[in-house]
Amino acid sequence: MKFKKPKFWDFKKPSLISYLLFPFTFLISLNNFFLKFKSKKKNEKIKAICVGNIYLGGTGKTPTTVTIYELLKKLSFKVSTAKKFYVSQFDENLLLENRTKFITSVNRNEILLKGIKQGEQIIIFDDGLQDKTISYDIEFVCFDSESFIGNGFLIPAGPLREKLESLKKYDAVFLKSNNDNTHEQKNLIKKFNKNIKIFETYFEIMNLDKFNLDDEFIIFSGIGNPTNFKKILINNKFKVIEEIIFGDHYNYKKEEIENILSLAKEKKLKVITTEKDFVKINRFKFDNIKFIQLNLKIKDEKQLVDFLKRKIYE
Repeated sequence: MKFKKPKFWDFKKPSLISYLLFPFTFLISLNNFFLKFKSKKKNEKIKAICVGNIYLGGTGKTPTTVTIYELLKKLSFKVSTAKKFYVSQFDENLLLENRTKFITSVNRNEILLKGIKQGEQIIIFDDGLQDKTISYDIEFVCFDSESFIGNGFLIPAGPLREKLESLKKYDAVFLKSNNDNTHEQKNLIKKFNKNIKIFETYFEIMNLDKFNLDDEFIIFSGIGNPTNFKKILINNKFKVIEEIIFGDHYNYKKEEIENILSLAKEKKLKVITTEKDFVKINRFKFDNIKFIQLNLKIKDEKQLVDFLKRKIYE
């Protein structure tokens, strides 16, 4: 999917376009209604964790999946990450392959069977919250505090895959922020599920020492939330002069990267992209492009570890 999110999705109040598209949200509501009646398969031989979202794109599912994987490895669990195979989303597959033990298939129940054969105790799915054929043991919903729920409407009038009422059926929320005040967002989440756990997260740049902050930079990305990428850089004192945005999961052509490098040379700028984008362009073997390696940090890691252990042993 090479998808650019419509700007009106993230308006704090619905626009005229949103209201015009509102009747079409009935199709999403109808689909979500019938999904309730799908029979779920519970596999007693392995635990299944889902890291998903109800806001379409850019909520940090993949780095959150990696963080949970690392925590469970420290607890000595046999664990793999997993993602349903989509040709258009191979970038996230590559990233998970680089950072974790990874399983993929076109069917999530087949992934569980593969995990059992490999002797895994736990599979962490990156995405799949709306797949009602699996009975997950733990279901996490990821939000970005800035975009949060956008205009609050369902697709296509807004960015939501499900209504906020769906939070009643999920176990916990990851709320990603960059020094934002999240009081308002947490209150709204608790309004729909007063018992839901909320874990606040933030990004930390792991390879900051690889960059000279006296340089000026051109950045490019094809991710769900490019605004957040730029904000992280600026918060870490990067001088971002130019920005080029592609659609989410964009499959780059070599000449497009060459054009970016030519522009950088002309303006005497250094080139930076995301790790998720870098794994896609690494095949071109350009040696003058660097990527930012981000790790998702949990503000209260002990609370999350205790929560995971309790849910796994239930």
